[in-house]
Amino acid sequence: MSLILLGTNLCTSSLAFGFGRIRLFSAMSKPNTTLSSKLLQSKTQVPISDPNPGVPGSETSNGGSVPEQHVYVRKKRVKKIVQVKEEDHEAESNSKKLCGLPDIEEFAYKRENDSFPSRKSNPASDVLPVKTEVASSIIPRGEAPPNWIKVLEGIRKMRSSEDAPVDTMGCEKAGSSLPPKERRFAVLVSSLLSSQTKDNVTNGAIQRLLQNDLLVADAIDKADEATIKSLIYPVGFYARKAENMKKIAKICLVKYDGDIPSSLEELLLLPGIGPKMAHLVMNVGWNNVQGICVDTHVHRICNRLGWVSRPGTKQRTSTPEQTRESLQLWLPKEEWVPINPLLVGFGQTICTPVRPNCGRCSVSELCPSAFKETSSPSSKSKKSGLKKKL
Repeated sequence: MSLILLGTNLCTSSLAFGFGRIRLFSAMSKPNTTLSSKLLQSKTQVPISDPNPGVPGSETSNGGSVPEQHVYVRKKRVKKIVQVKEEDHEAESNSKKLCGLPDIEEFAYKRENDSFPSRKSNPASDVLPVKTEVASSIIPRGEAPPNWIKVLEGIRKMRSSEDAPVDTMGCEKAGSSLPPKERRFAVLVSSLLSSQTKDNVTNGAIQRLLQNDLLVADAIDKADEATIKSLIYPVGFYARKAENMKKIAKICLVKYDGDIPSSLEELLLLPGIGPKMAHLVMNVGWNNVQGICVDTHVHRICNRLGWVSRPGTKQRTSTPEQTRESLQLWLPKEEWVPINPLLVGFGQTICTPVRPNCGRCSVSELCPSAFKETSSPSSKSKKSGLKKKL
């Protein structure tokens, strides 16, 4: 019995000793766990810095503090970029003002009472001032050829001493006795017929149309095409021109109440009407100068005088349209209208297409082409053949 009690006490003491070791171990390990957790927390807090302590949303949490920090930083960067751009823009604007460059508002379309002008009430002023102002401000002006003023004055003196066919039979003379509306249509028809045709032939065709009351849109639209052909013959390409006259008359009746278009763009849409004719009609019919009327005479004489050249080169222009564009770069606008009849008459009398009369020309000393086209190639070949026979 005593042995049993002794064994029981030994077991109890051993268990107590074991529990004591367990408590001691747990007590010893408990501070280490707390220290490791603190170290872990400190490590997780190091990458995230709180720029605004105490402000809501700046605390570290699992909810979304990190995205708020990133968004906040990006906003700062954007603001800095915008400020730099605004400062650069202000610097550029200040530099432009110092250089004296015009603002974009100076090219704006300025209207009284903020309303567009009516084309029917005042067709002559339809958008022209705006176009000419912008063109003179943007298109670079070309360098005027030397002595062009002396040459022009010399041609004027020669033209004043001798009349030319254009002075009495030009396209601008057509329907001069008619009312404004009918006269505009007569000038349009005369311009159409004048292509590849001499002035006296064109004038004869216009007179025959006028005598038969076929110089208005309504009458031409109702007339037979064969009748029109017979009246305008022998103008160049009379059959095609008669067909185009019928088409133009129909268009003018349907779209313009028998009148003609009042803009350059609309005139160029008419069948058979080119830039030279359109500019002439705008000048004469609407008193609206938008360009120089360049025909074969103006084209030829300007190239002989060295007044025009192809863009970026010193070569002669190959078409009347190239001549017009080159001439408008330097010729003052007040000369755009009179330059056509002046040079046309000069080309009909003195500076002719074949064998120009350079001996009669008072400005031949200033002309780079003087005495270089005095004889045609055919006459040169005939002379060379005669010399060989002799």
